Amino acid sequence: MRTVLDFAPLYRSSIGFDRVFNLLSNTQRLNAIETWPAYDIVKNGDDDYRITMAVAGFADGDLDITQERNVLVVKGGKAD
Repeated sequence: MRTVLDFAPLYRSSIGFDRVFNLLSNTQRLNAIETWPAYDIVKNGDDDYRITMAVAGFADGDLDITQERNVLVVKGGKAD
């Protein structure tokens, strides 16, 4: 169930924050990004994270994990 917030009452009581309310309203309209496969990010320390992904049917050798700028890219493929 999706909850839609109405920022109309805030427009009347605030001056100069129209852009902020428009940005908040626009984020509600964005479609959810496909998050497949399922993953979990666990913070182990201050600068230490562990990502666990559900990639059923793939072995470690079938996955290609690279980093491009600030994006982690995981590609999987089976050899014929």
